Amino acid sequence: MSTSAGPPLRVPVGHDARRWSTFHGEKTLVVAARTVTSTVRVLETLPALLRDDSRVTVVFAYDPTSAFNNGVLDLLHEAGCRVMPWAQLTGAGPDLILSASENVDVPDDSCPVLVLPHGVGFQKLVPDSRTPATRLSGVVPDALLEAGRAWLAVSHPEQEEQLLATHPKAAGRTLLVGDPVYDTLSASLPQADVHRRALGVADGQRLVVLSSTWGPTSLIGRDPELPARLLGALPYDEYRVAAIMHPNVWSGHGSWQIHTVQTAALRAGLLLIPPVHAWQPTLVAADVVIGDHGSVTLYGSALGKPVLLATYGDDAVPGTAIARLGRAAPRLDARNDMRGQIEAAVRDHTPGRYAEVSAHAFAEPGQALARLRTAVYRLMNLPEPGTAPAPPLALPRPVAPAADVTSWAVATTASSDAGQWTVTVRRHPAAVSDGGGADPDAFLHLACDEEERDRRLTESASALIRRTPAPTAVAALRWIGRTLERLPGSRLAATAVGAGGCLVGLRDGRVVEATVTGPADDPGLPAAVVYTCLLAGAPLDDVIVTLRIGGVREEDVALRLRRPLPAPSVAGPPAEPPR
Repeated sequence: MSTSAGPPLRVPVGHDARRWSTFHGEKTLVVAARTVTSTVRVLETLPALLRDDSRVTVVFAYDPTSAFNNGVLDLLHEAGCRVMPWAQLTGAGPDLILSASENVDVPDDSCPVLVLPHGVGFQKLVPDSRTPATRLSGVVPDALLEAGRAWLAVSHPEQEEQLLATHPKAAGRTLLVGDPVYDTLSASLPQADVHRRALGVADGQRLVVLSSTWGPTSLIGRDPELPARLLGALPYDEYRVAAIMHPNVWSGHGSWQIHTVQTAALRAGLLLIPPVHAWQPTLVAADVVIGDHGSVTLYGSALGKPVLLATYGDDAVPGTAIARLGRAAPRLDARNDMRGQIEAAVRDHTPGRYAEVSAHAFAEPGQALARLRTAVYRLMNLPEPGTAPAPPLALPRPVAPAADVTSWAVATTASSDAGQWTVTVRRHPAAVSDGGGADPDAFLHLACDEEERDRRLTESASALIRRTPAPTAVAALRWIGRTLERLPGSRLAATAVGAGGCLVGLRDGRVVEATVTGPADDPGLPAAVVYTCLLAGAPLDDVIVTLRIGGVREEDVALRLRRPLPAPSVAGPPAEPPR
C-alpha cells in the first residue's frame, strides 16, 4: 500500500474545501484508522456521539504502518467514510484526533488526541512495533503524554491506577467514561433468542462460542484443531459451535488461511463469525463461552455466561480484570470429555458468578455514550447538542455464516415397551467423527446429503438424503429410484416432500412414508428411524415410533408403507452397517 500523499483532499477538509462542501462544519474531527480492531471500535461508537449534528465534519485518516492494516481501507469504504492519506493529516487542521489505536504518530500540533480502548483496559502485553521488546497494550507514546495532548478513555478507575504504576506520565490524562461496547451487549441480552434464531440455533440446542484473541498464546494459536475436535465431541442435533477470532487473526493471516486451517471444522458446521460487528450478537446468544485471556471472554463473563478457559497466556497482565477471571473460571481439558465439561459448566453456573470480576472492569454501566459525548465535545471546544445523549441500543440481528453439514455418522438404538417402539438418534458430523464413544449396542451408519462433495463418502453411505423438498410425491419417488440405482451400495434413500413429510425408499423396493409431529425440515431424522426399525425388526407400516433426538427433544414419527417402487435396473448388495 502506497503511503504517498496522493491528490489533495478538497472535500470536506483541506485547502479551499469550503468552496466545494455542502455541509459547512464548525469543527473538524479526524479519526486515525490504523487497524481493523481499532477502526471498528470507532465506527461502532462515533455515530451515536455525533448524531444529528452537522457542526462536526468527520474525516478518516488512514495510517498504513500497522502489521494489521490489511482490511482497514475496505472497512472504511464499505462504511462510506471519507478517507484521506495519513500524509495529509498535517494540513487538515483538525480540532480533535480520535482513535482506538494508541500506537499512532500524530503530527506536531496543538489539537488534543482522544484514545479509546479497543478492548477492556490495559490487560495484555503486545510486541512493540518500534523496538524488539513488548509493551502494555493501549498506552500512547510518552512523547504524546509529555506534550499534554493525549487523553486516554478508561472503563474503570483501577485502570488509571494501573497506568500510573507503569507510566507515571499518564497522570491526569485519563477520562473515566465506562465501556460503550459492554453497555450495548447488556442492552441486547433480552434479544438473545432473536440472535440465536438468526444464527440457526434451534430450540433446545446449546450455542457454544469459542473466543480467541490473537498471537501464539491465544486459544486458536495454541490449539488450532480445537474447533474440529469440539464439533466431533458434541452431537449435531444438540449443539451449535461458533468461533469468534480477533480481527488481528483475520488481518494478519487472511480469510483464505483461516478457512484452510479450519476446513474440517467448517465441514462439520462451525459458525465462523466475521471479524466485524457480528461477534457481539453472537456473544449475546451464547449459552457457554470457551475462551482465553482476550476481551471477548471477559465480556462473556460480565454478561453472566458460563465460561471455560481453554488457555490463558503469560502475556496477560497481572492485577487486571482478566487476571481475576483467570483465577475464577474453570479450565477446559480439551483432551477429555469436552461435552461433559460443558454440561457441568452450564449446570453449575450461577448468573452472578463473575459479578466481582465485572465490577473491576466496568464502572458506571449504561453511561458510557453520555460520558464519551461530553468528553468529545469538550475537547473540540464545542457546546454539546441540546438533545439527550443516545441510549445504548440493542444490536441488530447477525447474518449467519454458511455452516452446512452434508454427511453424518449416525448412532441409533431401538427399544420396545408393550409394543411401543422408541428410536434414539445421535448424529455427529462425519468430517470430524472418529466413530468412538457410541453405545456398543447402537446401530451405526453413514448418512450423506445429495450435495455431499466427497464421492468416497457418498459411495460408502447407507442412507442418502435429499433435504430440498421434492415438489410432489411422484418427483420424490423418481429421485429415490434414480438414487438407489446410481448408488447400489446404499440401503435407503430419503427425501422431504413439498406437501410435508418424508418418503424413504428401501433397497428391496418398499417405500415408507414418515410423518414427524415436530419440525420436518430434516429428512435425515425420520430416515434414521426407518433404518433402525429395519435392522431392529420393528414394524414399518401403520405404526407410531417415538423419536428421541439425543437429549434435546422427542417427536412422534408415523410410518406407513406406500406402493412399492419398481426394482432398480442395477442391483447391488445392501450396505451392511458397521456394528
